[in-house]
Amino acid sequence: MAKEYNLIANEAGERLDRYLGQRLELSRTHIQKLIADGFVTVNGQIAKAGLKLNIGDRLRVVLPPPPPSPLTPEAMPLDIIYEDDDLLVIDKPAGLTVHPAPGHTAHTLVNAILARFPRLAALGDSLRPGIVHRLDRDTSGVMVVAKNSSAQAKLTEQFRARSVAKAYLVLVKGHLTPENGVIEAPIGRDPRDRKKMAVVAKGREARTEYRVKKYIGDYTLLEVFPETGRTHQIRVHFAAIGYPVVGDKVYGVRSPFLSRQFVHAARLGFKLPSSGKYMEFKSELPPDLAQALRDIA
Repeated sequence: MAKEYNLIANEAGERLDRYLGQRLELSRTHIQKLIADGFVTVNGQIAKAGLKLNIGDRLRVVLPPPPPSPLTPEAMPLDIIYEDDDLLVIDKPAGLTVHPAPGHTAHTLVNAILARFPRLAALGDSLRPGIVHRLDRDTSGVMVVAKNSSAQAKLTEQFRARSVAKAYLVLVKGHLTPENGVIEAPIGRDPRDRKKMAVVAKGREARTEYRVKKYIGDYTLLEVFPETGRTHQIRVHFAAIGYPVVGDKVYGVRSPFLSRQFVHAARLGFKLPSSGKYMEFKSELPPDLAQALRDIA
């Protein structure tokens, strides 16, 4: 069944999409799609996202019923670190893809979550319900999943505002100096291979801060703090400065000690949507990565 919102604008000069984003429990992306699809009217007329409102304008927003989910719930074990009415914090294992894509709709984290929380099927994107960020398939560690529209919008905004604290443990080849640094280099599609990302002049802004934890022979164990969230950002940035991620078959250097890249999401901190309280969640280094450190020592 469709849901409907009716509002009277009480501010002048505000963009329609921004005004609705501040007043409805929906993400701005969702609102912009509703506007583009004609589900938002101002004074009875279909409007554009950038329309500047006047005081007294009558706004009507219709939420059509979600399409049937193409996803099949799958009972898979999940390591849940924390849960409340708004969200789940999960310790994701390496080898698990976060969300389905066209042509690949099974055996993902989303399928596992839907088996435990079927109502999530009606939340947002039909292929990515509840997903506000993601980890690469072969990256392990802590991530958060929203359980309702309000939480999804609030978490998405924190990621967009770069107020979420993210820390990764990363092993690179070489003796990286200086011991503290920042990599600022735009990332976009590799013009020579569209399946890969690369540092390119016209790419999107990307910033990665790092701190050396220790040197192990000809390797460096890093704590990495990506300020932006570009696809494959950590792997691309360290490859670009000549210190490739160990075990990374795409951008890095293969290793006899690992069958996947040494990238682990060790810490994630954000404000809870319900209370605004800041909380931080941690994931210990998994056995395969811990063993790799012992093997190279």
